[in-house]
Amino acid sequence: MRELAGSPGTWSGLSLRLGQFLFAAASICVMASAVGFANYTAFCYLIASMGLQALWSLGLACLDGYALRLKKDLHSPVLVSLFVVGDWVTSILSFAAACSAGGVVVLFDRDAFFCSRDPHLPCGAFELATAFAFLSWALSGTSALVMFWLLASS
Repeated sequence: MRELAGSPGTWSGLSLRLGQFLFAAASICVMASAVGFANYTAFCYLIASMGLQALWSLGLACLDGYALRLKKDLHSPVLVSLFVVGDWVTSILSFAAACSAGGVVVLFDRDAFFCSRDPHLPCGAFELATAFAFLSWALSGTSALVMFWLLASS
């Protein structure tokens, strides 16, 4: 298999996974600190999706670290196909959650003007958590494309 940036068992793969984890964890922390987020289904879905993303990314980051430390090869077709399925599932779920939360944020801020009418609504936290979710998704989507390319080139 070809060596691509972001492939499993490389430093770029480890940094990609750590970035996914950090942005997903930041999204969870910011959203969970926002008062009243549980009243909105899209924000609860964002928390659940980012939780799954954080777990998946942290697990694969640990696997990358293990492979780097012991100089193991993670490019077997079975492992790469598992990574492809997991990355695509988490990437699609992350994108859907970020888009739904983004839609609610735009509705609150620009369409219904809830943010300007209700100063107790933590719109800034909702926006920041959604931005972190989109950043996590961007890294997750990149990882999914790299894994798909690796699987296709094997």
